[in-house]
Amino acid sequence: MIVGEDGALLAISDLHVAYAENRAIVEGLRPGSPGDWLLVAGDVGDTVEDIEWALGLLSRRFAKVVWVPGNHELWTPPADPVTLRGEARYRHLVDLCRSLGVVTPEDPYPIWRGPGGPALVAPLFLLYDYSWRPEGLDTRDAALAEAYRTGIVCTDEFLLHPDPYPSRQAWCAARVAETARRLDAREPDLPTVLVNHWPLLREPTRILRYPIFAQWCGTEETADWHLRYDATAVVYGHLHIPRTTRHDGVRFEEVSVGYPREWRPRPTPPGKLRRILPAP
Repeated sequence: MIVGEDGALLAISDLHVAYAENRAIVEGLRPGSPGDWLLVAGDVGDTVEDIEWALGLLSRRFAKVVWVPGNHELWTPPADPVTLRGEARYRHLVDLCRSLGVVTPEDPYPIWRGPGGPALVAPLFLLYDYSWRPEGLDTRDAALAEAYRTGIVCTDEFLLHPDPYPSRQAWCAARVAETARRLDAREPDLPTVLVNHWPLLREPTRILRYPIFAQWCGTEETADWHLRYDATAVVYGHLHIPRTTRHDGVRFEEVSVGYPREWRPRPTPPGKLRRILPAP
């Protein structure tokens, strides 16, 4: 898939449109030029209706929208009329995105040929496997027990079902293996922009207020992917700590909006699209 000759490659994540203030932010998102692409790195909303509303709106405004699921999209909340779980819910969202013209992790990776390109834009869905544990907690069970003891437990434990896989870490392993197979088969001379809801390496989680939460944030299996796949940039969200960092010389962009209680105290207004290419 090759489209785009001008404009910019932009990104945002963690829109959480169930909040009225965040919904207003999405309503205000517009491209700067007709050729702009938008990368949406997960957590658009909790219900299928909210996800359809937001991605439908954005797909009508931007030349191309590329989406990856976050943990909230994969939840099966009691209030959602769509009661699908696990893989079936993910596939339902993929079908929905395709009906809207939105690129998903199941589609051919598009090539950005605008300013700063060419680059292979790879939307990823990788999950996590509890391997980012605090020092001294050597097993998943020990890390989970400590999380429950301290009250720092991700809602995924109650709403993100791995069906038909026996566990979330088994689903993660299957996603990592399949995605690595696809990335290994790419054109090797073409740099990549890797887009995933969860960070690909652990370093960005070191500043979490509650380090125990890192076990729900990624997997050690992807720690070298920014180098292995010649990434010119890595885009992610999930942490609700928007910032730019560099690891091994590669630019990592956390592009989340987050919850209103998080962005209200910040000096900069929320919802500004981050430019990925051309590089700022």
